[in-house]
Amino acid sequence: MATAFKDWENRIGRRLKLRDLHILSAVVQWGSMVKAAKHLSMTQPAVSDAIAGLEDTLGVRLLDRSSKGVEPTIYANALLKRGLVVFDELRAGIRDIEFLANPKAGEVRVGCPEALAVGLVPAIIDRLSGRYPRIDVHVLHAETATLELRELRERHVDLMVGRISKPLEDDIEAEILFEERRFVVAGARSRWAGRRKLALSELAHEPWILDPSNAASTPLITNAFRAHGLELPRRNVASFSLHVRTYLLATGRFLAIMSDTTLRFRAKDWSVKVLPIDLGVPPQKVAIFTLKNRTLSPAVKLFIESAREVAKPVAKRNR
Repeated sequence: MATAFKDWENRIGRRLKLRDLHILSAVVQWGSMVKAAKHLSMTQPAVSDAIAGLEDTLGVRLLDRSSKGVEPTIYANALLKRGLVVFDELRAGIRDIEFLANPKAGEVRVGCPEALAVGLVPAIIDRLSGRYPRIDVHVLHAETATLELRELRERHVDLMVGRISKPLEDDIEAEILFEERRFVVAGARSRWAGRRKLALSELAHEPWILDPSNAASTPLITNAFRAHGLELPRRNVASFSLHVRTYLLATGRFLAIMSDTTLRFRAKDWSVKVLPIDLGVPPQKVAIFTLKNRTLSPAVKLFIESAREVAKPVAKRNR
């Protein structure tokens, strides 16, 4: 143990610099020392010296050089994978210091799909900013249906808001906010909008806007129609876009399926009417995803607190 610690002190602790890791990351990103030097406002020899110093410190080759540029070796990829965590924790530390200096300031980076970006997430931000107006929130479009959560794992976001569609990997923490259901909807001008009783079979041959066939929701919707003795209607329009969906619903000619989360926050604005049909799609859990063992900044914790408050009446209604 003492030998390992001494080796760390002599070979790495005193010689490995964060600046050099940053330079290596830039070279790999740009695929060229010349381009990286320009991006970093450095000279190419200075970049080359930094890489050479890293290779000497670690005792391995970090870059394979060719006429086409440079490629990271397996050693560079391993170092940068760990370095990503180091830089992320340092950024979090700086945000914590800023927050401690001013408890009402900070930054939160959120990833979410469009379906939650049009209602739930803005409602959370509205509550948060009303109390802490100096907390900046950056919202990044990110699909969560497959639960790969790439943006979270690569630390481009602090947390993600999405639906749980399958078991989670061991590195992900999920806090369930509520369960949401899906409903058949029409525009206010639709001839179906005023009906008090309606069978799904009556709508089978109407124009439908549905998710693409490869969507995670498609098997759920397909099974729901089959439970009514029907095949899934033909997709007159296939799209994830709620902008496309609401525009076409407003014509009165199309039908669609929407979650009650979206409808709770936007149905009135969009003049969307829920049709009296028990679709029978199993409810899905909506959750906040974070990385296990990753330190959350005070601002991120405040965002999560606001999410719980916004979700509480939704969860109560859906019980």
